[in-house]
Amino acid sequence: MPSLKEIKTRIASVKSTRKITSAMKMVASSKLHHAQVAIQNMLPYENLLEHILKSFLVSMPEPESVFQAKREVKKVALIVFSSNNSLCGGFNANAIKMMLTAVEEYKAKGIEVLIYPIGQKVSEAVKKAGLQSMGDYQDLIDKPNAQQSLELGRDAALKFLKGDFDKVEIIYHHFKSAGRQVLTRKVFLPIDLSTETIGIDNDRDLSSNQTSARVREYLRKKGDAERKANGQITKLYDDFIIEPDLRTVLQTLVPKQLHLMIYTALLDSVASEHAARMVAMQTATDNADEILHDLNLQYNKSRQQAITNELLDMEGGAIAS
Repeated sequence: MPSLKEIKTRIASVKSTRKITSAMKMVASSKLHHAQVAIQNMLPYENLLEHILKSFLVSMPEPESVFQAKREVKKVALIVFSSNNSLCGGFNANAIKMMLTAVEEYKAKGIEVLIYPIGQKVSEAVKKAGLQSMGDYQDLIDKPNAQQSLELGRDAALKFLKGDFDKVEIIYHHFKSAGRQVLTRKVFLPIDLSTETIGIDNDRDLSSNQTSARVREYLRKKGDAERKANGQITKLYDDFIIEPDLRTVLQTLVPKQLHLMIYTALLDSVASEHAARMVAMQTATDNADEILHDLNLQYNKSRQQAITNELLDMEGGAIAS
């Protein structure tokens, strides 16, 4: 049985750790709020671009784009998003696992795979696995940047058009709410221009940092009720004046949609990282509270036992004398 001094030392150690996890949880919560604001600032552009694309595409019986070209797949590029830091639960491990699974699937078919690693953790995993990396994009995670995202999307698109890649996929965590992030793997190129796929991922809850399922359900129902009450129904068909012609305009809009997909995946991944870290640190803090409760109980029992033993010794000495 540990001594009182050993128990006190462990209590002090657990309290120190709890302070760290609690502080990290608060920092992650603040960063999550900033990430949610970044997504909210991007949404008006995303919604309007998707609105225009849908309006144009439904007016074309068979929309055509050079980015829709499907060919025999011999080379595949994976754009994989992770974080630069740890202590965020299974966030990085799950993304890396999905990447390695995809690589094994393609290699089993004799298809060469190249990786765009976005984040230090996935970059380290790529080096460890001996996979071919297409560059270093760790700065994008610390400072999400629309211009760098555009350059990344342009690089992948140009290589696709040149035939360097026959297919490009994105692996990232789609941010649905502070308590739920969905690991997603979807095709980036060739692009799917069907109206059913455009805007399908626009289902985020950016109103709260709460991770409780009951709170999230309440906020979701409240938001649905407010939208119905306000009658916010987006009109799909608009009377646009198009110059010079619809096909030329689409050739400009489709690359913008591709660049937006990269930037959206980046913002979703960053928000998901902070949400995962917030949940992990909250769990660690709760575990520390339970350990402290057990240690305090053990300390009090040991202290009471020591006092009882001293009293028995004193009583025994008095009787002997």
